[in-house]
Amino acid sequence: MIGKIEHLGIAVKDLAKSEKTYAAILNTMAYKREIVESEHVETLFFKSGENKIELLQALSDASPIAKFIEKRGEGIHHIAFDVDDIHAEMQRLVNEGFQLIHDTPKRGADNKLICFLHPKHTHGVLIELCQEIRE
Repeated sequence: MIGKIEHLGIAVKDLAKSEKTYAAILNTMAYKREIVESEHVETLFFKSGENKIELLQALSDASPIAKFIEKRGEGIHHIAFDVDDIHAEMQRLVNEGFQLIHDTPKRGADNKLICFLHPKHTHGVLIELCQEIRE
């Protein structure tokens, strides 16, 4: 089952500069910085009440974030939703006719398993599913 919005992902060119901007806007410091090797990104998370903002900076030209910024510029990259069972949600959405970007979930930032729905099936919005990794 799809739950709450887990976070909003924002693609940025300069993580240090963007960190200062969002720290000033949200009046709080980032609580987590992490490199996600599989996506070639460095992430930075902020909390604002119950909400989270993820800033993403490309670490290489092979990063989806680098390609996004080249094509569209900085800005909102994705909306992530919390799910209890990512495998079941992936299968349900495939059965509904949605296309997944990857056939299996992978490890993402903030101790999550993640997968993305292709934006051509979601009116141009990249949707991420996130499940807390229970170890």
